[in-house]
Amino acid sequence: MLDALTDPFAGEIGMRALAEVALLGLVCGPLGAWIVLYRQSYAAESLAHAALPGLVLASLAGAPLLVGAAGGLGVAAVAIGLAGRERRVGSDTAIAVVVTTLFGLGVMLALRPEVPARLGEILFGDPLSVSGADLAATAVLALAVLAALGAFHRSLSLAGFDPQAARSLGVRPERLELVLLVLLAAATLVAVGALGNLLVVAILLAPGAASLRLARGMGPSLALAACLAVAAGVAGLYASYYLELAAGASIALAAVATFALASLVPALRPRA
Repeated sequence: MLDALTDPFAGEIGMRALAEVALLGLVCGPLGAWIVLYRQSYAAESLAHAALPGLVLASLAGAPLLVGAAGGLGVAAVAIGLAGRERRVGSDTAIAVVVTTLFGLGVMLALRPEVPARLGEILFGDPLSVSGADLAATAVLALAVLAALGAFHRSLSLAGFDPQAARSLGVRPERLELVLLVLLAAATLVAVGALGNLLVVAILLAPGAASLRLARGMGPSLALAACLAVAAGVAGLYASYYLELAAGASIALAAVATFALASLVPALRPRA
């Protein structure tokens, strides 16, 4: 029985994958709860998908995917920010056009014959291919995001549950939304290597949404979101090892399962 629990992580590859998904869960779970609370789920999906051209260009150039993700997210953030100011056709419509255009550009680049056999890794990720350098970069970015969430916790709670009171105390909800978008970009940069361009949204949103249904109070919701995200990562690695499934897809399915199971429980409105 003990061997069955430890075998997937007996080697160096398994241990790095376990450390990677644990770090991702600790940062993406709590951040996802805030993203859902602030109704920024569409932004999470938009940023992840719009970063595809940068990932493909990095693959073409033989550069680390982390570098491509950073560049792609930067371009996507600027484009989405500019599109969000469009009032004639509506900001949501403009953002949808920008995201679809960037994603389509990424797909067009990915279909070029010069693209190496890393397309699956770009789209669906592979936590089993994480290197020591990747793990170190994930740790640094994860700690930075968690530190920022801790620093802004009081303001986020106040503006998320009582925007009028927040304004009277000098807290600007629109600025906090910008902070969340910056942290979202950083978390996406952290997670895209392990879960890819298409699956990263699952770990960012599903555990957070599940925790908001299950826990009372924002503090317990954030802690539960981290636990659910880490559990989904570990469960996905077990499924990948024993069922011979793709690791990134297994983690994404496990994350979505947390929300599916939480949906069976009566919703409990969280309180700050």
